[in-house]
Amino acid sequence: MNSEAQSHWNRVYTTKAADAVSWYQAQPRTSLDLIAATKLPLDAPIIDVGAGASVLVDCLLGQGNTALTVLDVSAAALARARARLGADAAKVRWIEADVREFEPSQRYDLWHDRAVFHFLTDPADRAAYMAALRRSLNPRGHVVMATFALDGPARCSGLDVAHYDAASLHAEFGADFDMLESRREIHLTPVGAEQRFTWVHLRLR
Repeated sequence: MNSEAQSHWNRVYTTKAADAVSWYQAQPRTSLDLIAATKLPLDAPIIDVGAGASVLVDCLLGQGNTALTVLDVSAAALARARARLGADAAKVRWIEADVREFEPSQRYDLWHDRAVFHFLTDPADRAAYMAALRRSLNPRGHVVMATFALDGPARCSGLDVAHYDAASLHAEFGADFDMLESRREIHLTPVGAEQRFTWVHLRLR
């Protein structure tokens, strides 16, 4: 596991409140809308990559989803999410891993990422990420992903980030992924600052 990434994100999640980080959402509406658009059954396997302490897993459990996996490089983030869920945490599979090195033990019908891909500024890291995604996704599987938009912030959590519009993000996946939907979102941070995101919903042919 990448110890530098692990140390950075553990430090973030042990020094800041969950609702104080810039990416905090009390209700992950765009994620839920695009996941609903897949029309997958409630028992379809879903993985939330780089989930941190996101409440998306809470919302999906509340909707009746029964095959949820949460992956993050930070043990502190996962511990915070498990503690928040209480007894319901046992209904979720929790994986502490660097997604670039992820070797799945199952395949998924949906890969969700609102937090990781735009931090991968090195082409080799992006290639490793895509290899892990392809190892993980079922045929005809869906991807719901958000990255910082072309006019998004230059840095996040003290780290450089990459920026995409829908076309350039789609291009990272290759021709065997169809674009089903794209969106722009203006996210308001807890202090009221605007962050612009690009969202895509893709499907593997």
